[in-house]
Amino acid sequence: MEEIASNKISGGWQKRYQHQSEVLGCEMVFSVYLPPQAEQGAVPVLYWLSGLTCNDQNFVTKAGAQRYAAEHGVAIVAPDTSPRGDDVADDEAWDFAQGAGFYLTATQQPWAKHYNMYDYIVTELPALINAMPAIDSSRCGIFGHSMGGHGALTIALKNPDNYQSVSAFSPICAPMQCPWGEKALANYLGDDRESWSDYDACELIAKTEQQLPLLVDQGSADDFLVEQLKPELLEAACKDRGHPLTLRMQPGYDHSYYFISSFIGDHIKHHADALKQL
Repeated sequence: MEEIASNKISGGWQKRYQHQSEVLGCEMVFSVYLPPQAEQGAVPVLYWLSGLTCNDQNFVTKAGAQRYAAEHGVAIVAPDTSPRGDDVADDEAWDFAQGAGFYLTATQQPWAKHYNMYDYIVTELPALINAMPAIDSSRCGIFGHSMGGHGALTIALKNPDNYQSVSAFSPICAPMQCPWGEKALANYLGDDRESWSDYDACELIAKTEQQLPLLVDQGSADDFLVEQLKPELLEAACKDRGHPLTLRMQPGYDHSYYFISSFIGDHIKHHADALKQL
């Protein structure tokens, strides 16, 4: 792991690293914000998963999260959204392949060789992060936006022992029932729709035994709300199961980082409050 950038912000340090990923079979880059409290001892850590076409820098430069992370004393890790490189299979579409890993483990060729973002986020990346003296690996949360909101919800629901808090901005709530999800799941996983259910938050809600409270913010003016995101399906799944969900419809907000930056402070507080209780 090599540090390739370090900038002081909000009393802490915004750092960027690169490493060779064994899971993805390519070089990867990720960012870590260390709050000023990390200089005195280990701090809780949050993983942020970004959406389609993004990399680690979108959140770092647009969300305004560092001031809130410094206020609450939490680190934030922002990985890339997919494997990258000339040797990594790609597609001409903007919503599939590089930049669109969907936080799953692909089983179909040519994608299976590199597109193992689920394993990267759950296993390989935390092993690197937890080796940092500034990180308290026993206190960990996960959140994300759009495709990354889908990733945060599904990863937390499948690994309740790994994460003590979870939230999402405008997540793809039911990928088995929307064009973005159907395209990605069919290509990465094949035609067996039963295998798709492992990466669908609504399906996982019906199966989970441990009920981790969910916080979801969704803009009412989001162009993707009706066709792609479908928060009403998540709400119905949680109601049927009795799973705790706070779904906040925010009037007038769209799908952009203007929306995220408006409510990122609430989300970081949501996580910090949960993690400080441990």
